[in-house]
This record gives sequence, structure tokens and C-alpha cells, in this order.
Amino acid sequence: MASKRDYYEVLGVDKNASDAEIKSAFRKKAKEYHPDLNKDNPDAAEKFKEAQEAYSVLSDENKRKMYDQYGHAGVGAGGAGSSGFGGGYSAGFDASDFDFGDIFDSIFGGGFGGSSSFSGFGGNSRRTSSRGSDVLMRMDITFDEAINGCEKKFTIEVVEDCDECGGEGGFDSKTCSTCHGAGTVTSQQQTILGSFLSKTTCPDCGGKGKTFKKTCHECNGKGKVKKNKRLTINIPAGINTGDRQRISGKGSPGANGGENGDLYIEFVVEEHKYFMRDNDDIYLEVPLTITEAICGGKKKIPTLYGNVSVNIPAGTDSGDKQRIKGRGVDNKYAHHKGDMYLVFKVLTPKKLSRDQKKLLDLLADTDLSTTEINNFEKFVKQRD
Repeated sequence: MASKRDYYEVLGVDKNASDAEIKSAFRKKAKEYHPDLNKDNPDAAEKFKEAQEAYSVLSDENKRKMYDQYGHAGVGAGGAGSSGFGGGYSAGFDASDFDFGDIFDSIFGGGFGGSSSFSGFGGNSRRTSSRGSDVLMRMDITFDEAINGCEKKFTIEVVEDCDECGGEGGFDSKTCSTCHGAGTVTSQQQTILGSFLSKTTCPDCGGKGKTFKKTCHECNGKGKVKKNKRLTINIPAGINTGDRQRISGKGSPGANGGENGDLYIEFVVEEHKYFMRDNDDIYLEVPLTITEAICGGKKKIPTLYGNVSVNIPAGTDSGDKQRIKGRGVDNKYAHHKGDMYLVFKVLTPKKLSRDQKKLLDLLADTDLSTTEINNFEKFVKQRD
């Protein structure tokens, strides 16, 4: 007869392992060697039994002390006294201290489509309701609509209670004779782990606990119908691409009487031909003639909220910026107001009249040198 393996070796843990580490190790071994998950492995049943025996000893403080001191002899010739897989758990195995949920999920896929419980551990026998999923849709709006706010009307498909039957699914209801109003039916199955109780949705009433003498033809007994609904939303001023607005209860329908999810509108703002938005700040490229750049002066500038007159400093270069405080986006959505920035671009004329050329020639005869130009000229001479 083959000698028994060391229990610590069976579970793959150190002799100083904590109770939590031992429990975790057994959970892994139980899932790895469970016979129902390893039908092609003839050794799986024996290894599962071996892991069960090791855990029944090492999870018990007194038995573990005896085993550490005397080995297998300290816990009896039969080890943990395992009686195999047909008669339940090994002697000394405290099932109430162990969570089999993850093992059951692997074997039974969550309990045959309904709530389930292992015999002796209880379980939820009622079919619970669940909230519907949220739905996301995108809406295109113009730049001006985003800046000023607007009202938008749109049509969506929603799922609502049937008006004909009031969401019941039928008429002249009575208690379901199959589940007696519980909405679920119980079935029992014998497994290697013992008696397994499965709570599944009643096939006759669909979990409602009642049946109807007459099925509603409007919703075909579902209690819900799809409708095209016209909705109106008020978009606050300052909305930007990526911002969302929630409409409560217009998402996917809930299950078993659960509430609907929500509808989220995500906005996509089209770009403007002249204004460029950076968060709540607005940038505007302002073209200047050579004379405007050299001489400066007053210039009318368009903003989000009408034209304003600004002073262009003499000697303005391309790339120079000027800030107009408070003329950015008045964001009601974020409770913030941005600024406006003018970015100047000096334009060189491509065609000149004879008179214009004469004026420029006269201008060229004058000394318009600046420190920057003089320094550059000195650099040029140094390179000769």
C-alpha cells in the first residue's frame, strides 16, 4: 500500500502557513481536481479526496498540532477518516467555514440559470430584480449652439410598460399552480459533494408568480413594448465636446420589475471657421496690414458676444498676443467664464501699385533699423 503524502505537500503550502493560506490552497486544489471538471483525468477524484483529507486535518487546530508532532499516526491510521465522495464530507471537515461559491460557479455555471444553494447552507430562493443598463448616444451640435445653449428635440426608441395591460402582460390573473406564487421552482440533484438544491425560474409564469386567463396581444405577455418617443432637452451654455447630459429612466429596461437604466447624451461640437476654443478660452487669429502693424491704431474685433474695439500697439509683430478679459466662453455647465486671446498675423502684400512702390522706396531711404536688425547685420559681417 502506497504511503500517504505529507499534508503540507498535498496542498502546496509551507509548514508555517496561516489558516487563510491553507484555506486558499485547498480552494485552488478543489477547483483543479474536482472530478466534474476533470472527467478525462482518472486521477482527479483521488487527488481531490487527498486534498480534502489534508485540509480537514490542517484546518483543525488540534489535529494540526497532533499531525505536526506525530505525523499521520497522530491523526489515526485512516488519516481524516474520509468515506469517499458519495456520502458527503470527511470527518472533521467544517463546511460552514469554507466558501464553495467559486467552485460551484465553475461546475454548474452559476446554478442552472437561477439562485442555488448547497444543502444545509441555505440560499436565496427568490428571483431578484435588476436595473437596466445605461445607454449612450451622441449628438452633434453647432459651435454657436454650444456657446449660447439651446433646446434640442430628438426621437429615440424606448421600452415602457404596455398601456393596454398596465405592464402586467395579461388579464384575469391567478396564482401560478406550478410555483404557488413563488416565481421559482426547486429541484434537487445528488452530486459528489452531497445534495444540491437548484432554484430556477418557474417555466409557466416566467417568475411572476401568477398566470393570466387572457394574454395581452399588444405586448404578447411581456408587459413591455417598444415605442418611438420624442424627447426635448435643454442644453446649457458652454457645453463642449465630450460633455454628457443624463436623462433618467430612458435607458434599457430592467429585469423582473427592475427600473430602467438612464440615457446619456454625449455632445460633439463642430469647429468654427474663425474661433478656436481651448476649454473656456477663445483664440482668434487677427490679420494685420503692414501699416496697421507699424503704426498701430484702433481695430474692430468680433467676439462671441458682439464686436469690440481694441487698440493695436504700434510695431506689432506676427505671433503677438493680446488678451481680452471675460470675452471667452460663459460656461453655465461648469460655472466658469473664460478669456479671449487675439493672435496677430502681419500680412505682406503680394501686388503693389506704382504709387505704393514709390512710397515704399521713400520709406526704404529712411533709417528704420532696430537693435535686433543691427545685431543681425553685425553677425552677417562676421561671417564674411
